[in-house]
Amino acid sequence: MDKLPVSYDFETTRILKKLIAAHRELALLKGICDSIPNQAMLVHTLALQEAKDSSEIENIITTYADIYTAIANPEFPEIKPAAKEVLHYVDAIMKGYRIYSQKKILSLGCIEEIQAAIECNNAGMRKLPDTALVNDQTKEIVYEPPMPNELPELMDNFLLYFNDDSAWAADPLVKMAILHYQFESIHPFYDGNGRTGRILNILYLLHEGLLNYPVLYLSRYININKGLYYGYLQAARDFGDPEQWEEYVLFMLEGVIRTSRLTSEIVTSLRNMMAEYKHRIRDSHPSFYSQDLINVLFSYPYTRIVILKERLGVSYLTARKYLDILAADNLLEKVRIGRDSYYVNVSMMRILTDSDTDSLKVEH
Repeated sequence: MDKLPVSYDFETTRILKKLIAAHRELALLKGICDSIPNQAMLVHTLALQEAKDSSEIENIITTYADIYTAIANPEFPEIKPAAKEVLHYVDAIMKGYRIYSQKKILSLGCIEEIQAAIECNNAGMRKLPDTALVNDQTKEIVYEPPMPNELPELMDNFLLYFNDDSAWAADPLVKMAILHYQFESIHPFYDGNGRTGRILNILYLLHEGLLNYPVLYLSRYININKGLYYGYLQAARDFGDPEQWEEYVLFMLEGVIRTSRLTSEIVTSLRNMMAEYKHRIRDSHPSFYSQDLINVLFSYPYTRIVILKERLGVSYLTARKYLDILAADNLLEKVRIGRDSYYVNVSMMRILTDSDTDSLKVEH
């Protein structure tokens, strides 16, 4: 396969027009996220949403209820395998974010740690030929990933163009799209390549300073438009002409635009809901209101008495009293799962689950 840079002109009229819109929406999202008082909450919440969406692309299907139950109670005996896989993906996102934030450079070791966290193994890069991609209808081989002996040179090339802005004078959003194509085509691991590659997208946006926190994820857009996504990737591999490259890049830029808008709506709604809860609890229950309490309620939609007890440093009975009062005020909903009681921030759940995903659907 070809190494970077791709020798085509990406400054076409259509791409430049799309880039203006993409950068504008990204800048708006960046500003909204910077205005949130608790970025850690935001990062974890959106990472979990991404983990669910990215896993669905790989046919790992679970529900928010299963995921949040597993987070609130890791000892719950009936945690489903798919929920566990999603939580491994969250760990991979946070690990990649921590490593990159410390070093400000992407290394092969960092990529391998991300993939290892997803797959829960240390197999590393492929040492055997990968399975060829086959057309489901014709059964013809449509793409054969590089052989293992080619991987070190290809990954070195990938890392060069990821880390060194001077290596290729292209707009960073165009480079993100091309780097994503490159990584997915290299297919360096036995498994987890798609999920790893989607994490690398967000790390590249951080690298370029387009965002300050890992909050923009394209997995939901890719999943909703899965047929188009794989079609554009394969067309670029098959033909590699300017028209096919342009269509692939335009598709990825459209994903940045639409996902930025949707994420801005979600973040704004979360910010407003946090402010509403803060005022309601402070006005109605000043005796136990605190910012720490708000942070617990908005860390994840599901919480338990023991979590509040530990975070606030109060007794078990006091934590239960607080949560029962908030449930009586309809700020939380108390539900029973197995032997445990969970207190659900239904308003937060609604924001995360009822967002307008139809806005991500591309008409072809």
